[in-house]
Amino acid sequence: MENKENKSNNQLIPQYDVIKQNYSPEEKILLNEIRENLVDLAISSGENFQLNEEKLLNDIKAFIFNKFSTQPQNKNIPNEYLDTLSGKLLRDIIGYGKIDSLIQDDELEEIMIIGVGKPLFVYHRKYGMMKTNIRFNEEQELLDLIDSMSREINRRIDQESPILDGRLKDGSRINATIPPVSADGPSLTIRKFKKDPLTVIDLINSKTISLELAAFFWLCFDGLGVKSANAIISGGTSSGKTTTLNALSAFIPPKERIITIEDTLELQIPHEHVIRMETRPANVENKGELTMNDLVKNSLRQRPDRIIVGEVRGEEAITLFTALNTGHSGFGTLHSNSARETITRLTTKPMSVPKIMIQAIDFIIMQNRIYTPSGISYRRVSEVAEIVGIEEGVTQLNRIFKWNPERDHIENVSVSSSTLTQIANLSGKSLHEIYREIENRELVLKHMLNHNIHAVNDVNAVLELYYANPQKVLNEIILNG
Repeated sequence: MENKENKSNNQLIPQYDVIKQNYSPEEKILLNEIRENLVDLAISSGENFQLNEEKLLNDIKAFIFNKFSTQPQNKNIPNEYLDTLSGKLLRDIIGYGKIDSLIQDDELEEIMIIGVGKPLFVYHRKYGMMKTNIRFNEEQELLDLIDSMSREINRRIDQESPILDGRLKDGSRINATIPPVSADGPSLTIRKFKKDPLTVIDLINSKTISLELAAFFWLCFDGLGVKSANAIISGGTSSGKTTTLNALSAFIPPKERIITIEDTLELQIPHEHVIRMETRPANVENKGELTMNDLVKNSLRQRPDRIIVGEVRGEEAITLFTALNTGHSGFGTLHSNSARETITRLTTKPMSVPKIMIQAIDFIIMQNRIYTPSGISYRRVSEVAEIVGIEEGVTQLNRIFKWNPERDHIENVSVSSSTLTQIANLSGKSLHEIYREIENRELVLKHMLNHNIHAVNDVNAVLELYYANPQKVLNEIILNG
């Protein structure tokens, strides 16, 4: 494994240095022997050869132990060294070469290779855009990396199909291009996702959403069991739509059945009962394609309580809105710059959702990526608009929350909420009781915030306790502070 060092300096772009850990001569011999044994095994197994990472690591440990145990001078080598060396050798064998340590770094959002002989760039969660000391000096070396990734995900990239789009086994999304699409040579972009997904508490901590807004969403998205609100999360590229959708999906009650539909699997829904579906491109014979619309239609035959579409952008929009208008609940993301533009995009080609169907959506949640002069950016929910009806063919919006850039705070600007009124009417509760419930849920979220309860499983455990016995949870919070 390579060590990494982040450092800010006086340059316009901070430097991200990757320091290669060199092997000793003895360790290099071990690495070569393990590689030779692995190649022999693959050849003897033919097409049936499959690499099991866990088994391979154990085999490497056993191989090293047997090698060292025959040498008297190595009998007292610590187990920690053997474990570390085994891990290093494993990454060298099955990893991604000189960029493997970047893929392993959970603090990186994006890895960007822009061509041969040029520095590789990364986007760091804390420092923003950074330039690394890694370069691919030979075009074939970069092509080999792209080719190995394409084979790993069972996709092709060649002169006839010069664009590769897919996901690695760790969930990272990759996009590669080769000439003639990229005129200056091969390029590769890898979008990474945190191993431990961000939760709603993380989003509150980072000020992406406010405590009050989170409690409001919690009540609306579970709907007290009588009306689950539907929402579209809109924003530009890399604005954090998927991250916010992941976090807010924790508010879906545990008893519900969720089906997610995506072009490339990115969602990491923190829920026990989830079916994940992914589109498939046509094969070399132009057969076998499965589109978003195919999967949305199929999901309706699987008794979903909640349908989540990773990115709405084509004819699947009509199928989704038909489902929402017939009693299903759902979420989706969409590329757009405002709530009004979101409606325009939904109702015009290629989506062409009839205007009368738009009312199936309760909220349009706008999310922006805010850039600063230092190059570091942050994400904010900039607006929450409620769809309240249609007048003279124009969809009416009621703005409920709005981000104030001067105060860097999301403010409640609503006079009333149609969604809360519907939940009150259907549940037999007064609006006063509904607002009191939001305050109670805000208290629970604040408790998690104050006690640093933010991991996915921990947050879900608290939410499930609240669903099981809300008064008991509130009493314990009040008693223990």
